[in-house]
Amino acid sequence: MEQNLLKQAELKTTKKRQLLLFLLQKQTHPATAEELHEMAKSILPINLSTVYRTLNALTEKGILIRSIRQDGKAYYAIAKKDHAHHLLCNHCGKVIPIDTCPLSELEEKLEETTGFRITGHSLEFTGLCPQCLKEATDKNMKAE
Repeated sequence: MEQNLLKQAELKTTKKRQLLLFLLQKQTHPATAEELHEMAKSILPINLSTVYRTLNALTEKGILIRSIRQDGKAYYAIAKKDHAHHLLCNHCGKVIPIDTCPLSELEEKLEETTGFRITGHSLEFTGLCPQCLKEATDKNMKAE
């Protein structure tokens, strides 16, 4: 699958690109360059700068999606053909997909009023998942 993605994007197929794509496909949530570097270096010698360059190239070609989170770090995930939205727990990093797109009507209205042609969007809600919220509440109750 990695080779197909690279060929479709007209990128040279290298072991390092294939490895990073493989690792991202196995992730249950977006990963940082540093996390990917830690996973990759035990499999194949790779510099952190190479990881960054590769992730940037894959993002520019639309293979990956980059999102900057509240911690200031860039997170990478495989781009899906259909866009997706999700909830992100600030504490444990759990990602919960949102099945519907609440922005379709807003997109249409913005295009009508501005003349801007919208080609995509991303939406991420951050907060605490039910388990982390319960743990935080329990911790506060014990402190009182």
